[in-house]
Amino acid sequence: MKKITTPPGFQSLLSFPLLEALLGRRSRRFFMGAEIPDGVFAYKSGHKALPLTDLEKMLVVSACGGNTSWHHLISRAARYAPHLANYAGSAGGRVFPSSAGFHTSQTFFTDDEGLYLLDMRDAPAFDDRAEDGSLSAEAFVANVQKRIRKLRDRRLRFSSEVPYTEAHNTWVFNKPSTLVVIPVGDLSQHVLLNICYMLQNGLVLRDDINQCSIPGIEQFGEMVDSANAWPITFLEQWSLSELTVELGTSCYAGALMLQAMGLGGWMFNGIDSFSLLGASGNPDLPGLGFRYDQDERWPYPNPTGLEGVMEGYCPPHHPDMRAAVEALCERKFGPGGPFHPDTPGPWKDSRKVRSAAQLHDERFRECVALQAQYVYDTFGKFPGTVPSMFLIMYLQAHHLDLDFYDHFYKPGAYLETHANHMTLWHSDKSA
Repeated sequence: MKKITTPPGFQSLLSFPLLEALLGRRSRRFFMGAEIPDGVFAYKSGHKALPLTDLEKMLVVSACGGNTSWHHLISRAARYAPHLANYAGSAGGRVFPSSAGFHTSQTFFTDDEGLYLLDMRDAPAFDDRAEDGSLSAEAFVANVQKRIRKLRDRRLRFSSEVPYTEAHNTWVFNKPSTLVVIPVGDLSQHVLLNICYMLQNGLVLRDDINQCSIPGIEQFGEMVDSANAWPITFLEQWSLSELTVELGTSCYAGALMLQAMGLGGWMFNGIDSFSLLGASGNPDLPGLGFRYDQDERWPYPNPTGLEGVMEGYCPPHHPDMRAAVEALCERKFGPGGPFHPDTPGPWKDSRKVRSAAQLHDERFRECVALQAQYVYDTFGKFPGTVPSMFLIMYLQAHHLDLDFYDHFYKPGAYLETHANHMTLWHSDKSA
């Protein structure tokens, strides 16, 4: 990425009202260089396609996945007070909420120049907040810029035609000059964290598909009542729902940024997510390139991770589920983790706060691993009934063709930020 300079539009962005972003949010799909070939909205743009600048890209990506200083953690849990609640997976906070601070998602994005990862999931705070609670917008964006990892040259290879892209998005999705942000959730890790959460709150899994308890769970009677159980399908669907919120709010934050900047675009889910992850079965359409497996017991292929980039907390990226539990505990309690005493934080005595968390001891880890391994052995994958890696929502950003909206719509179809975008952000091209 090149060094970023800020045009006048950046200053306007800093004072843009939240209420205007909320009330002005609309899907605005028609971009410079686009064409709708037929129908009531048939129209061909009279403008050349205009890619986003480096600053515009960084602002949108920052809004979808940037670090916002330290996560404050959960202050108390009655079941194991006075120990600090130790649910969180990350010490840093991001622009979107995550269930109990699990933070299991990563942010990918693509444009004409390449495919990238914003590696922010376990990043420390880029700065402490000022006394008034503020953070530097310039430093916020600069922190994102330095944590971007380029995975491939050129745009993501993926078809914008049916069946990979739903019919209403074929003319607009992932076209030249557009930016597409792709948040991906690690559902294997999220479910594993929820098994930990359950055990901390007196619950264990029960196999409601095969109508049986987890074999051997009775040996942990000193920790939990084995009759106090959640069905596997319920836990996995619950985790899927929680992670969906994480991915959706990531894109929604980006959508609000589009209004403030005066960019076109929208958040959507009309894409074959398995194919986009890499499980299309077509070597000409590698998508993100995630490894995947197939099994006659499963209704769909199961992506598990991208080696060295985003690997699931399950085999084959770990030898077994016990190893995955150990990796999870290292993330939580190891250096840089939310419950390591040397990790800085927002408190006056951060070492005291972080040291107050109860570690997952050997017995606790054995119980979590027993349940997780049962799921893997029984269903051939982890989780058993939902994908190991999951995506559902995307954000596309592009430069709006105002002529299209002036031609078809009454006044008010776009905001003042859209009307002034070229003047404030591209003074060299506005004439």
